[in-house]
Amino acid sequence: MRAGHQGTGPGAITPDGCAVELYSRLRIGPEPDIIAGAVPAGAHILELGCGVGRMTRPLLERGFTITAVDESPDMLERVRGARTICGTIEDLDLGETFDVVMLASFLVHHGDLKVRRGMLRTCARHVAAGGSVLIQREGEDYHSDLPRERSEMGVPPAEGRGRVDPSGYTVRIVSSEPVEEGVNSVHAEYEFPDATWTQTFQARPLTKEQFEEALAEAGLKVDRYLTEDRIWVRAVAA
Repeated sequence: MRAGHQGTGPGAITPDGCAVELYSRLRIGPEPDIIAGAVPAGAHILELGCGVGRMTRPLLERGFTITAVDESPDMLERVRGARTICGTIEDLDLGETFDVVMLASFLVHHGDLKVRRGMLRTCARHVAAGGSVLIQREGEDYHSDLPRERSEMGVPPAEGRGRVDPSGYTVRIVSSEPVEEGVNSVHAEYEFPDATWTQTFQARPLTKEQFEEALAEAGLKVDRYLTEDRIWVRAVAA
């Protein structure tokens, strides 16, 4: 386990506390359409932290070529149709570049500053000239107004991921407590009719200004915020 990370529930748990079976069940939202609308058709995407391929599959279906990277071999076993690479993001050096590099799942908020810097340097190192880096940020209220929860419908059979559960599931962000200067410990729960998973992880909240400073440190800059809430960002070489 990475320091400050923990997960509970059925099945394999990754070093950052993610449960493989859980992520195989979670519904994908509008992210594939956001990504597809921000990059050239048919682009080769380096997906950093792909997990079980929740976004990989819909992006492949939209005509993109994907190289999918994750540190968990258990996660990568679930990925289909993409080139897969097992390794940590912060240490990755493939010796090649890509039209698009994607860092989703709020990884830019990693609590370990050294890891966060390494991840952004990996993005900068692998993006081709004229290419772009897509980053998913936390929402501005992610660490406030807790606890909060949302309910989701079950994954329809056509998506083919995990067990079909028409009853749906509930996601709770239970708490976010400071553990050191600038770093919070976040505790989340995922409740299904037949199982419950929890995940505890450390995250570093970033204001818009702090986020842009972090990009600049890695030689990147914001090209455009892709969503009104500024959660999805397209960055380019500075």
